[in-house]
Amino acid sequence: MKGLNVDLFDPRSTMDADFSPGGGAERPIEPRHGSGSDSDFAFAFNDSNFSDRVLRVEILPDLPDSKSDPDGCTTIADWARNRKRRREEIRKENAAEIMQREEQVLSCNMPDTDDILAYENQDEEAIAMVEESTGDGSTENNDSSTNMDCSTVLHVRTIHISSPILAAKSPFFYKLFSNGMRESEQRQVTLRIHASEEAALMDLLNFMYSNSLSTTMPSALLDVLMAADKYEVASCMRYCSRLLRTLPMTCESALLYLDLPSSVLMGDAVQPLTDAAKQFLAARYKDITKFQDDVLNLPLAGVEAVLSSDDLQVASEDAVYDFVLKWARIHYPKLEERRDILGARLARLIRFPYMTCRKLKKVLTCNDFDRELASNVVLDALFFKAEAPYRQRSLVAEESNTSYRRFVERAYKYRPVKVVEFELPRQQCIVYLDLKREECANLFPAGRIYSQAFHLGGQGFFLSAHCNMDQQSSFHCFGLFLGMQEKGSVSFAVDYEFASRSKPTEEYTSKYKGNYTFTGGKAVGYRNLFGVPWTAFVADDSLYFINGTLHLRAELTIKQ
Repeated sequence: MKGLNVDLFDPRSTMDADFSPGGGAERPIEPRHGSGSDSDFAFAFNDSNFSDRVLRVEILPDLPDSKSDPDGCTTIADWARNRKRRREEIRKENAAEIMQREEQVLSCNMPDTDDILAYENQDEEAIAMVEESTGDGSTENNDSSTNMDCSTVLHVRTIHISSPILAAKSPFFYKLFSNGMRESEQRQVTLRIHASEEAALMDLLNFMYSNSLSTTMPSALLDVLMAADKYEVASCMRYCSRLLRTLPMTCESALLYLDLPSSVLMGDAVQPLTDAAKQFLAARYKDITKFQDDVLNLPLAGVEAVLSSDDLQVASEDAVYDFVLKWARIHYPKLEERRDILGARLARLIRFPYMTCRKLKKVLTCNDFDRELASNVVLDALFFKAEAPYRQRSLVAEESNTSYRRFVERAYKYRPVKVVEFELPRQQCIVYLDLKREECANLFPAGRIYSQAFHLGGQGFFLSAHCNMDQQSSFHCFGLFLGMQEKGSVSFAVDYEFASRSKPTEEYTSKYKGNYTFTGGKAVGYRNLFGVPWTAFVADDSLYFINGTLHLRAELTIKQ
């Protein structure tokens, strides 16, 4: 058999399990613990002829109400409920004694293995004991040196193992077999596990020999994944992660994957799986307005996945802010806890630079936010708004590879605007609206884009860009309109002017001026702002797109 003469601990060689379920062709071997060879050693599993040690697995009863039922735990939901119950009860258990014999007891949290085994297992800690066999191969129990009542053992499984194969795959077993024990041709290693872990451990041991798993059930794969995390078999974790990614994703399974223990090893090996879960949730709840009730019921990890998306379809960032506050108040009714979670996890999901100034003022007075945090995010937002466009683009580029992107604009239903307000000598505001060429092209043949609301004299206004027919209905053209939000009998007289940057000067030039007395729900504007057909407006040599952006400006002044 090829590969048996390879030094598994040669630092120049590396191993990694191939995704192919059957193992497969041999390739250069990889190091050390944490991976394994592509060579198939299944023939040697539990065969005394190819083994140098005996693994004695003592099966303990599960905690009350947490017994494993292989026939009743075939779905993600079953697994999640069973795993959550076991995890909560095991955390409460105070009888997690480590077996002590005349020989040294080893476990995965030994102080001298912190550097290699730097992780915290959220379920159970692996318990292992090495004991030297007697000359005739039998092992005697010394009750006086055992802290755990042996009568609790349901049954024992004895497995012949090869220490080089297990050590090459797992830092846990590597440390177990190289911790200064006296060399012996017949050394016995004892592991204690709960009954619900037995099937997963056997699958894991088989994988360490064969680089494959026989099970394809999601619940079974998750159990093996947890066992692989516990015994630090990174190659098996990657294998399980890949298999799980091939299965149909559901909201339930996605949330479960995001709730897996966040150890260092787990984070590296299962990152593609958790990334896929986040992408699924972000796509599933893309239209947050449509699924608001569903998203409000999501746990923290789910909300983070949804609100981190650049493609979130939402009216404006103001709506994101309102949603985050609503979710936090539902899930964290205590003010101090709510402030903590907003500061540590939720505030970074809100893209404050794209909120309106009116809403930013409310952030400063919102009691849910820590005062210092509120002040910092608002100042950052205002500084970004005041930056020159090239500097804003630079800040966006700097965040391109980060998880939380404060300066990246989402796909807002209402386009952000910049507003400059004046109180004297007359109440006036200047509104800037930028539209990308692609956004304008997508308006054809009868689309509309609305701006976020802005205010003048206590009244709410908005701009809307249209693709419409000219007044004679002879060709399509670009139109710009100004509307007032409030409906009813309110009457409001305004002087207005529309302007646009254009080549070659790239300065704003006035297109139309006028005055209008608004009543609730009415709008005024021009069906053909530039006086050219649509084809000329969007052409590659168009005078109105500068670096792919159409720059519009509207000035509003309250009539005296």
